[in-house]
Amino acid sequence: MTQHSLTVQPKVSMALSAWQIACFLLLLLVAFSVGAADKAMVRIGVTKIVSHAALDADEKGFEAALASAGFKEGVNVRYDRQNADGDLAKATAIARKFEDDQVDLVHSIATPTSQAVVRVIHAIPVVFSSISDPVDAGVVPKDSAPGKKTGTNVTGVSDMWPVLLQMETYAKFVPKAKKWGTIYNPAEANSVTHIKAMRAAALSLGLELIEVNVANSNEVEQAANSLVGRVQAITITSDNTTVAHLDAIARVCDQHKIALFAGDVDSVPRGAIAAYGMDYFLVGYSAGKKAALVLKGVKPGDIPWGPVEKFSLVINLKAARAQGVTVSPALLKKADKVLE
Repeated sequence: MTQHSLTVQPKVSMALSAWQIACFLLLLLVAFSVGAADKAMVRIGVTKIVSHAALDADEKGFEAALASAGFKEGVNVRYDRQNADGDLAKATAIARKFEDDQVDLVHSIATPTSQAVVRVIHAIPVVFSSISDPVDAGVVPKDSAPGKKTGTNVTGVSDMWPVLLQMETYAKFVPKAKKWGTIYNPAEANSVTHIKAMRAAALSLGLELIEVNVANSNEVEQAANSLVGRVQAITITSDNTTVAHLDAIARVCDQHKIALFAGDVDSVPRGAIAAYGMDYFLVGYSAGKKAALVLKGVKPGDIPWGPVEKFSLVINLKAARAQGVTVSPALLKKADKVLE
């Protein structure tokens, strides 16, 4: 009996060893599969200066364009979405995070975040969008004109507004308004570029432009109140600090019967009477198409950057009534979309 017991024991030991080896091999197979899948997943870092309707639409358009090109979230793409919340130091920290993580591509939305990204990242492909003047902002080389290649790791889509045409259009809504106000953050390079164009437009139209500066979002509503009794209309620049809090400005305008105009169509439902501007979903979509080329192997520096030039007039009749403005049939006829 003792001998039988002794001959069985080695077989049990061998069986356990085989089971352990099988488990070990299975774990190796799983680890290899996960690693291979992770390598096949494209990692895209997304950074925007703040969340508001236009920039959110830009982000959605970018991802829609990539999905239509076969780069779908959860299938072969993973997004790392970051929001700087209007904080320039945080924008830089986000850029450093993407550099440290060695993402495959960065989508930088708006001027301040794009400036932070190009200061930090010099090898990873960068596709920007929603920048008024990429040359002046230092995002593309000084000798790189719209429609040209940058020769760097950067390409993208700009969103320069047709300021003179916008102000000409808005003046037709309130022809008696001669004093116009605007609010912007001078720390945003895009706003500084825009305000220069706005000053020139106001001068050519014989209008007085009253400017109020803000340093952060907490000052926006106070700035709007400071214009009460001084202006008959307010028009907003491409300033992210201000656009993110357009609702607060609209409340002041409704209360005091001041006509409010925006520059992007996404802001119209939030309380502006009208905007002659671009659809930011299409801005992002155009940038996404460039990103798809990069992910397919084209160098970003070989893809020309340029503006989106499709504009539309959107009118909000509810806001017009709230602000004491009657919209003429001629303007309604010209509108691409009318919100009741």
